[in-house]
Amino acid sequence: MTRIEDVPADVRADLAAAGLDEDHVWDVVGRALMEDLPQRPHHDPTSESTIPADARAEAVVAAREPGVVAGLAVAAVAFAMVGADATISSRAPDGTRVEEGDVVLRISGRTQRLLVAERTALNLACHLSGIATATAQWVDALAGSPTRVLDTRKTLPGLRTLQKYAVRCGGGVNHRSSLQDMAMVKDNHVIAAGGVLPALEAIRGRHPGLPVEVEVTTLDQLDELLALPEPPERVLLDNMADDMMSEAVHRTAGRVPLEASGGITLERAGRIGATGVDFVSVGALTHSVEVLDLGMDLVER
Repeated sequence: MTRIEDVPADVRADLAAAGLDEDHVWDVVGRALMEDLPQRPHHDPTSESTIPADARAEAVVAAREPGVVAGLAVAAVAFAMVGADATISSRAPDGTRVEEGDVVLRISGRTQRLLVAERTALNLACHLSGIATATAQWVDALAGSPTRVLDTRKTLPGLRTLQKYAVRCGGGVNHRSSLQDMAMVKDNHVIAAGGVLPALEAIRGRHPGLPVEVEVTTLDQLDELLALPEPPERVLLDNMADDMMSEAVHRTAGRVPLEASGGITLERAGRIGATGVDFVSVGALTHSVEVLDLGMDLVER
């Protein structure tokens, strides 16, 4: 294994520009590679037996279906980590919309090590590209409305930062990344605190200045919050029908951003956008998204 300093400078710069911590990316990629190479000296018996150690090759990663790519810089880290001595001659920017057959990454290096890193690189890039593609579908479905699509904390353990980055690549907006970014009063908190207002007051008393979002299921609950001198910074409309959301937007009149959640499907996106809510949160963007099919092939000479 190599060091983060051995990753090409342009790849590290792109990670930084994306708001990704390179040490975190290095750790994620390293743990993924160790699933394939758990034992020292970290060699692949198949590649080592069939390919000369000094052999070099060029490989291309191409889209096998239309979509939006994300995580190609992360994939590049995998090739650097295994010591492929790789040169990337072209790499599509994350967020690029691609068609079937489009080459998104062209790389040359030590053949054995390119193949060692292949699956880890593709696993990460395919998964993150799947998230970006699904997000872009929501962005397209909401086009012409004021509604923006949000992710949630329903992420795969250890991959939240990368998954939320992929949402941004698809044109979506990140919700809170941790419990500490924003207080969010949901039904269980209301039960425990003895009501919506006691819960809101308790949070503001202990954590002044922290943004608060409060979940409501009825218009009466919304009216109760709107009557406050200082309403919460955001209100979540949970499992509301379209006409009920429209009425919530009318009553709120722009005083507080409104987020729709619960029972959300892509088929319903246009109707949700027509209500005028500010956000729609979609847990499926990260917790159960399908990968975008990307494949790597060696270039025959």
